[in-house]
This record gives sequence, C-alpha cells and structure tokens, in this order.
Amino acid sequence: MTNSLTTLKLPGAVKGEIARQEQWEELRSVFPIYIALARHLEFEIPFGPDRRNLPVKATAELFGEVQNWVNSMDQRVLVHQLRHLLQMTTLNASESGLRALILRHLRKTAKNNTDRDKIDFLLVQYFALCAPPKIYHKQIELADAAQVMRPVLGETEATPLVWCEPLEKMIEALRGFRGLRDMLKTNFIEQGRRVKESAGGMFYDPSALLAFIRFNFLLRRTLIELMHADLIAIRSGLAQLEANGIRFLDGQQGGFSANESITRIRQAAEDWKQPFQKEYTERTVNQAFDKLLGLRGDVERALDKLPARHLPERTVTSDANSLARPPALPTRPLSSEPTKPAARGEAPASLDFEGCMEQIWEQLIAAPPSRGRSMTTIRLGSARVLMSSWEVAAFVSEDGPSAEDLRRAVVARALVTAATESARETGNATILDRSLTVARVEVTRLLERVDAAKQAKDTEAAVNLGISAKRLVSAIDEAEQL
Repeated sequence: MTNSLTTLKLPGAVKGEIARQEQWEELRSVFPIYIALARHLEFEIPFGPDRRNLPVKATAELFGEVQNWVNSMDQRVLVHQLRHLLQMTTLNASESGLRALILRHLRKTAKNNTDRDKIDFLLVQYFALCAPPKIYHKQIELADAAQVMRPVLGETEATPLVWCEPLEKMIEALRGFRGLRDMLKTNFIEQGRRVKESAGGMFYDPSALLAFIRFNFLLRRTLIELMHADLIAIRSGLAQLEANGIRFLDGQQGGFSANESITRIRQAAEDWKQPFQKEYTERTVNQAFDKLLGLRGDVERALDKLPARHLPERTVTSDANSLARPPALPTRPLSSEPTKPAARGEAPASLDFEGCMEQIWEQLIAAPPSRGRSMTTIRLGSARVLMSSWEVAAFVSEDGPSAEDLRRAVVARALVTAATESARETGNATILDRSLTVARVEVTRLLERVDAAKQAKDTEAAVNLGISAKRLVSAIDEAEQL
C-alpha cells in the first residue's frame, strides 16, 4: 500500500485553482460560519457589523483582508470546536455553506492532520444533512453515499478499496449490537482513526472518502440508536419513581450524589440529547456512555426497591381509525379477562387496526417487559412480533405525536406479520392483501414523519421512527415474497 496523494476532481476546479470570483463566492459562503465561530470562541473579529455583509464583488484589498482572516481562523479553530458550533446552530442546515466549507479545505494544496479531521467531520455532516429519508435509515451502501455526495465530490466510483476493508468489517459488526454496552466493548472509534491516519494521502481518494463517510455515519447512527434506548428506559423509570412518591435516589454510578433529586437527574437525561461538545475520542466517548449506563443502573436499583407496581388503565376512543391514548403512568389492570389472541393457525379475520392495538396493549399490561430488556415479544395468533424498548414505551408510558406514530408502526407491522403467518398456514391471502394495503399507507406516513423530525432536528424521534419504519418495510417485503 502506498500513501501517495490522490487528486480530487472537484466541481468548479481547474488544475487545482479556481478563478478569483469563484474564490470570492466561496469566501462569501463560508464567511458567516467563521464569524459565528469567532463569536462562539470569543475571538476578535476585524470586521465591524457594517462590514459583515460582503458585497457580490470585492476590491483587491477586501479580498485579501477576508482571505487572510479566514486562513488565520483555520489555524486557530480545532475540530471539536467546529463540530460543536455546526451541531448546535442552524448553520448546520445550510447545504451551500457546508459544501463551500468542505471544498475550501479539500482545495488546500498542503493539508495537515487538523485539515483532514475537519474534512472527515464535515463530509459526514453534509451526508447527514442531505441524505433523503428513504435512505437515511437503511443499511447504507457506498452507492448511496456517492449519490448524496455528488455536489461535493462530483461523479465518484462507489468501488470498495482493499485497504478500507477494516471499515467494512466494523460496519458488519455494528449490525449485531443489541445494547450500548456491546458497543463500548469495542474500540471502533480508535480503529477507524488508525485506518484514517495510516492512509496518508490516499485518504483523499474519492472512493476512500465515500468509505469513511459511510463508516462514520453508521457508527454515529448506531451510537445514537443505542444511547436513546437507554435514555428512554431512564426517563420511564424516573416517571415510575415519581408516581410512587420518590423524589431522591442514589445516583453515584451515574456521577451524581448518594441522595440526588430526580428533577436534576431528569434534566441530565434531557441534556444527553445534545451531541458531544468536547474532543471526540474513544476515551471521552467511553467515559460519557459509562456514566449513562451507570445512571440507568441507579434508576433500576431504585425501581427494584419499590413495592409491586400496579398495572395501567387505558381508555379507548370511539373512532376506529384513531389510537387509544396510553396512560401517563401505570395505575390498575384494564380487565381481569383480557382479550385472547387468535389461536395458532386461526386466520385473524376480525383483527382490524383497533383490534390489533387492543391485543398488543393487553399483552404488555398482562406481562410488563422486564427492565433492561432491549426487545420484547408479543404474539398474534401464530405470529411473533419483536418490539424495541422505545416502541414498548410508546404504548405504556409515553404520549405525543412521536409515540402515536410508533404505535401505528407497530400495529401495521403486527397486522402484516400475523396475516403472513396465516397465509402460510391456510393458503388464503385475502387478509394479507388487506393488511399490506394498510401497511403501505403507514410506511408513506412514517417516512414523512421521519423527514419532519429530521428537519426539526429531533434526532431521537427521527432515529426511532426510522428504525420502526424500516422494520415495517422488511415485514412488507417478506409478505410480498409469498
């Protein structure tokens, strides 16, 4: 393997140089980002408020002044500072600004490690911003990355590189993780950094950039998915503690005091929605997530000390197309005789959307999932449907638009799964056809909700809804193969 520098054929570039006016347009695009960085870091800004709206055309003096200042900022701003600013402000929503910033760094003749790390971060940030919902939550391939990154990298071959094979092996392993602790047992962040550092100039090969974009995005997405599963469990547990009159708990494993208020712990859990604001290394990630896992353990130990909890009461609306609202907290059983699921082999002929909702709810009430379990199984006839922790929470402890969307996703998946099993056993696909019609409508609706959550920067809702949508699509695909 050689570490020779690969030349990118960047859009708008001619022999590594761009015309003066193009350079000025690029400077104008990135100038607001550098102004915001200077404000955030409390650096002196040599441009008064009246000079910060740069003109379309610049004098030689203004061109040189802006260029020199931006160059000096590149030397002063660290990668984690850039990451913090872009992830915490609306500047992250500017496709043109991000693209100009990436191209500015890529066009540098001499790039140091800081430039490389900034490019590495900015590329995956651009992908996260511009990827359409239909590929945002699937198992992303190199071709997907090439399509999204075309405005930045131009036409790029989505060809796997031999020396990027370690990244592919780590991506394959990501698919098998079932909890945050599994993730923390690896050193994937450091392994990815070693591959990047050993690449030398080959890092800038367009195909290599696609490989790193894909790896970084999937790694980040997996961390978010696993992290939010723990956060949901923590918030649900805190709500149960408060419902039982508990106001303080021992939070030492999570970095709190031995008698910490639940109010403060809940605020800490809410703050976890924010991205990392410090240098992103394996050590800092492990330390942060160790505290999160410790906090979940503190909450669960406090729950274990409670007396046996009662079961929740539900109310059912008269609208057959609407969903029953879950209780805020468990109170008492719905009924001493819950509806029985269909017998094995029995076609769920009467199992409409509302009826399916009822069966799922009653099973979760009759046998509440044990704490710490990442997946829960419910049964409809001979079908088994796996539910994630956040899907269970949407039924038993949460309310709101996202919870309703998740419940609808689970019900649609359960209908298709039950109808698929019935069709296999009876040979009658009539019910399956009806279930698929309902499910396809729900998929369209879910993808719209994912897109809306993504645009609103609601990462938790986007990730959770996206996974549930993906599972519904998989159930539909399996059914259509019959």
